[in-house]
Amino acid sequence: MRLKLSSLEQAHAQIKPSQRSLGAGVGIVHLGFGAFHRAHQALITDTAMREHGGDWKIVGVSWGRSGVEQQLAPQDNLYSVGVGYNDDLAIQIVGSVHEILTAKQSDQVLKYMSSPAVKIVSLTVTEKGYCHLPATGDLDLSHPLIVHDLANIDAPQSAVGFIVAALKTRQQNGIKAFTPMSCDNLPENGHVLEKVVLQFAKQLDENLYQWIKQQVSFPCTMVDRIVPRTTEQDVAKIEHALGLEDQGCVMTEPFLQWVIEDKFVDGRPQWEATSIDNVQITENVAAFEEMKLRLLNGTHSAMAYLGYLAGYQTVAQTIHDSDFARFIRNMMDVEITPSIAIQDVDLEHYKDQLIARYQNTALQHRTWQIAMDGSQKLPQRLLRTLDYALAHQISTPCIYLTVAAWMTYVSGVDEQGQTIDVQDPLSEQFAAIWQQYGQNLPTVVSKFLAIDKIFSPQLARNPEVIKELTHALEQIVQHGAKASVSKLLQ
Repeated sequence: MRLKLSSLEQAHAQIKPSQRSLGAGVGIVHLGFGAFHRAHQALITDTAMREHGGDWKIVGVSWGRSGVEQQLAPQDNLYSVGVGYNDDLAIQIVGSVHEILTAKQSDQVLKYMSSPAVKIVSLTVTEKGYCHLPATGDLDLSHPLIVHDLANIDAPQSAVGFIVAALKTRQQNGIKAFTPMSCDNLPENGHVLEKVVLQFAKQLDENLYQWIKQQVSFPCTMVDRIVPRTTEQDVAKIEHALGLEDQGCVMTEPFLQWVIEDKFVDGRPQWEATSIDNVQITENVAAFEEMKLRLLNGTHSAMAYLGYLAGYQTVAQTIHDSDFARFIRNMMDVEITPSIAIQDVDLEHYKDQLIARYQNTALQHRTWQIAMDGSQKLPQRLLRTLDYALAHQISTPCIYLTVAAWMTYVSGVDEQGQTIDVQDPLSEQFAAIWQQYGQNLPTVVSKFLAIDKIFSPQLARNPEVIKELTHALEQIVQHGAKASVSKLLQ
């Protein structure tokens, strides 16, 4: 029997949606409806409606070929979240989703986004979904999706295009604006979204640009929960515990955090008033974002590139290697922590928590998955920390080795000569560099540093950066990632 409304009573779950939340109206459209959103914002919103009411059901919009709409539609859009830590597993069934659409159904998506009932449009579209230049934050006006949307605003394909198109309709019809809320791993993500939306609107319509500037606010958020891609083993494990078939389930960890800037133009759910810990409303998200992006995401990237090259398929396998565990903790303590300025947070405890979370064998968080789209992630996860270190004379061999491992990874060939499936918008450019200059590692480094979508001119021209990256790349190519990590610790 499959999970659906008619079988909800038979489900073996610690938490189930209430009739109050199941009967609520739509109040949120979420762009980028994937596993992370299901285990994080949708779950918290379901809890807020169950405990405090409100019409905040979610219409999800998916891109690509995720197939999530086919998974959830036969289940009345119910799904379960498996919360696992090593051998322990708890189940929560989430009922906050009203409907799933694909981005190709632009008329239906825009109809929801233009409705006065929708007060929030949230996003988890990943870094590349903003169609911006990571090094500057500016909208990439040459991006194919942006070029298309500026010429076809009534049938947008990008998240930015959808937001501007819906705001345009609301302006024309005298409907109050919604609040666009980024939940992606970007520093000051609300400001990033605001910048690309305004730059797009200015290209489209000066009057609309001015209206958005005056009427729309873009709160920053920091989101944290490790949510790997769901495996067949995860599905089987959750279905065994649930007692029902669930094709839309996701697996995650117990830890969850959401820090939200209180800057909404037309209300929001009472997220912070729920029984869930670590959901807080604040006026300063930036310090939390910086802490998480540098300590968690920065070391995640280190384990992704170095761990993959060393032959480890998951984060848990990587961190259970004692050398990697020492490397990651040293990277946190010596190279990253000095760059973090946050009050009323015990950073030592936070770092201890991170190591324990990485060690969680219930999560099959693949290094290959984390390694995706490195060109979009490196600036905020590693390079800004490197900027700080250079300005304050802090030695950063772990960061240099990580960036060199990324350069090696995107060559598309691993240490055994096997092909790596490199998923990155700039993968063809990376492959061309290695094909043309691969026998000359200093030139490889200079060509990578010349990519201004990733590296600032200051970093690219810095003699210390050039020297240290070249040395790190030579170490990996000559000795391999695992031996290079061990050697660095000596």
